[in-house]
Amino acid sequence: MPHAHDPAPAACENCETPLQGAFCHRCGQSTHSPVRHASHAIEEVFESFWHLDGRIFRTLRDLLVPGRVAARYLAGQRVRYVAPMRLFVILTLLTFFVAKFLVDGATFAIAANSLDRETHGRIAAATTVAEVVQVRDDVLSDLEETRRVTGALPGVRTQLDGAEALLRQQAQARIHALGGDAGAGVHEDGTAQGEAAVRDATAAADSPTPPTIGGPLAERIERNLMRMRDDPGAFSRALLGAAPTALFILVPLFALLLKLAYLFQRRLYLEHAVIALYSHAALMLGLLLVFCCALAGGWLAPHAGWAARALGWGQTLLLCALPLYLLAMQKRVYGQSWPWTLIKFAAIGPLYVVLFLSVAIPMAGYALYAA
Repeated sequence: MPHAHDPAPAACENCETPLQGAFCHRCGQSTHSPVRHASHAIEEVFESFWHLDGRIFRTLRDLLVPGRVAARYLAGQRVRYVAPMRLFVILTLLTFFVAKFLVDGATFAIAANSLDRETHGRIAAATTVAEVVQVRDDVLSDLEETRRVTGALPGVRTQLDGAEALLRQQAQARIHALGGDAGAGVHEDGTAQGEAAVRDATAAADSPTPPTIGGPLAERIERNLMRMRDDPGAFSRALLGAAPTALFILVPLFALLLKLAYLFQRRLYLEHAVIALYSHAALMLGLLLVFCCALAGGWLAPHAGWAARALGWGQTLLLCALPLYLLAMQKRVYGQSWPWTLIKFAAIGPLYVVLFLSVAIPMAGYALYAA
């Protein structure tokens, strides 16, 4: 093993250029080798980490000021900031990851409402205590499996506990209506009374359902429409969940709209693309904060209702601030008067909203349909 004070190499180990210091002036590689000394390896890890975080934090800090990062980047001050494409991809991945939890929560909510309605119908249709017990135990088993798989999602465990309590309450009420009690239908050893009744109930549950007019597609659409009726906010949450992907797709189109709106400024399309990327990076950051507030609000709702309501107001303010941010950014970067900026923003804004909805609505509908 080489000694800790081994002399530095005379030539760069990467490009073999003669060295005149601690770094190669041709390729930039350091003379410190992380494979020779553990201290160098640890130093390299922490140096890279803090250097990367410093640039990211500096970029995010200046991104909060509309147009500052884009204007400075186009003016040539590029080394202090994360490149626009890299920043946009990082924020998109983070936002998409958090949005996945939000969409899963939305689809779980409408599925839970549908489960409650279907279970209530099955319990109400039961004619014996054994049938009620069978339905209750089957649904409890499904809830336990769901708790095992998705119970880590914020707010899901609370919904599962509520669904279980409602199920037990409905089953107990039906058992009392049939002249039994909450423990009826089960022997001391846990087996169901009346094996014939249980067998008949199981056979009825396993028998195929007569097909409805319109086929499976129409049947599934009808079921999802009923789910959305039970939870009108589910589609809004799914639409927000589809926003990161839709924004990612629309960046080139937004740059084209800027190019057409500011055609006489003779800017290159790539300059407008840089502005579009930083604009959408700011949108992603805003959506990321909205999604975090939504998830935190869902977790806090059962414990601190006032905090959940405050987060709800915070989400509304953030969503209202995003278009104002884009307007201020457009004014600063392109430098035109407020009247011209407002006219062009009024032309670009509605058109972009239509493009966004044309992409996001089908995605949100598919997410709910596939739930």
